[in-house]
Amino acid sequence: MPALVEMDHVSKSYEEKAAVRDLSLRIEAGSMFGLLGPNGAGKTSTIRMMIGITRPDSGRVTLFGEPFSNAALSRVGYMPEERGLYRRMKVLEQLVFLGELRGLSAPDASRRARTWCERLQISEAIDKKTEELSKGMQQKIQFIATLLHEPQLIIMDEPFSGLDPVNAVLLQDTLIELRNQGNAILFSTHRMDQVEKLCDSICLINRGEAVLSGGMREVKSRYERNRVVLQFEGTNGFLHHPAIAEYKSYAGHVEIRLKPHADAQDLLRTAAACSTITRFDLAEPSLEEIFIQTVGGRTDA
Repeated sequence: MPALVEMDHVSKSYEEKAAVRDLSLRIEAGSMFGLLGPNGAGKTSTIRMMIGITRPDSGRVTLFGEPFSNAALSRVGYMPEERGLYRRMKVLEQLVFLGELRGLSAPDASRRARTWCERLQISEAIDKKTEELSKGMQQKIQFIATLLHEPQLIIMDEPFSGLDPVNAVLLQDTLIELRNQGNAILFSTHRMDQVEKLCDSICLINRGEAVLSGGMREVKSRYERNRVVLQFEGTNGFLHHPAIAEYKSYAGHVEIRLKPHADAQDLLRTAAACSTITRFDLAEPSLEEIFIQTVGGRTDA
């Protein structure tokens, strides 16, 4: 797949503080990319350099195979974490206005806005003022405004903030469809479960440096399978097994973290000797656990 974004050894400092240090990343067409990190890690600074809000002190940014230029921004959609809606404008008027700013005619912007509002199930809000809507509804409007001009590169900072589970799934499905159409999607979020579910590749940055990057499966394969979900009927005496580093016990099942290089099969045999085992899943740590393990206490937040 061709790269829509490449950042090559990019650095950026503000006065005495290094916000981004020697960062390289690549985002391909038809992929979803997760930019992760604790607060103050340099995620927003990275995005700002990617779309020309600021320029790097050193290194190179390439969009759509060419050195960065403002003309390339017509093919980019950006939804910042801090929302920029006009509270007293009606939804349709606002979307048409924002569409015109991105080069659409008013009739075309209106048609696309109505289509998207129907698709995201907010048609009833189209004649209401923004200030009359819930946070989740406003989030959907910002989402639509980002996509009206049909960008090839879609950048979303905390896109699921304020959404209930039903609407979060609706936006997730939309992003997956856009990716499958060949668009590149970058999103920055604290929701590790969503990144793990959606992203093809990730870059975890801390103190401005990339500390973990690569394809999702490849990144997770670097870590030992040391997580067990075990469902059982009977006694739980097996929880004293020496392979277990820690566990959390719930009604009918237990989540276990194994010690390094522990014998999971010996644990299974011990558990089966005293209980009826209905489920025994052995897996790598979750992305959230990898995030915590990688970043640990080494943050500026």
